[in-house]
Amino acid sequence: MARGLLYALAGATLGAAAARAAYTAFTRDRDTGSRWARKNHRGEPITLLEGPAFVAGAGAAAAMAPGLPPRVRMAALLAGAGSGALGAYDDLYGTTSSKGFKGHLTALARGEVTSGAVKILGIGATGLAAAALVSRGPVDTMVNGAAIAGAANLANLFDLRPGRAIKVGLLTGGPLLVAAVVRDAPMTAALAAVPLGAAAALLPEDLGEQAMLGDAGANALGALLGLAAVTQLGRPGRLVLLGTVAALTAASEKISFTKVIAGNPVLNRLDMLGRRPVDPV
Repeated sequence: MARGLLYALAGATLGAAAARAAYTAFTRDRDTGSRWARKNHRGEPITLLEGPAFVAGAGAAAAMAPGLPPRVRMAALLAGAGSGALGAYDDLYGTTSSKGFKGHLTALARGEVTSGAVKILGIGATGLAAAALVSRGPVDTMVNGAAIAGAANLANLFDLRPGRAIKVGLLTGGPLLVAAVVRDAPMTAALAAVPLGAAAALLPEDLGEQAMLGDAGANALGALLGLAAVTQLGRPGRLVLLGTVAALTAASEKISFTKVIAGNPVLNRLDMLGRRPVDPV
């Protein structure tokens, strides 16, 4: 447990410090900030620079964190930076003409290449490439790649209210990190700790409705946690993970996660923790 705990602390500390430094640097330039300015669910101004800060911070921490073999380190950089860059492309150039996984793929079938379709296909490719570095054989590569890409997409579906995507990341990645520490698995401990540390460091701005992860940050957070999961779970566990991600993604096409959360007292309490009260209707 000692090595796993040490590497977890190192990864989380590096992730948090690098993400904070990146956020400070990115938000200092007003010209850059204006390109990333958006309106949140209240119609108030907010910046999406939290996302690039997460990607840069997690990437720098993954490059420096102890306990990661070269192939795993490269997989983390590929999964995080690849999904983050594709998410940033959608943040900056995306349109709302097509929505959801089904909407973008339907548009693609008609010959219309949306920014969302580029992101979906690109994240699928980077997920497979990252999986190939940590998998044994083509079947494992396909399962792991689909899980990484699916987790990247799923995390983005929760980034609709302040702090929600980060809270989901902490609640799902936290047990993974604890299990790695208990098992004294330094590699997985470091791999999970890096994105969790980076995300936690940016949570105050997210909850304060000053910034949000956007596609760039949410996609990268999901991809990195997906990568950490597939390096720890056996094949049955990875198949369960993939099935769960696929089921939730499919459900999001029919139901609103926000309405489900608001209608459940426990989930709503967690969702509102640290947030401003909802504006009265």
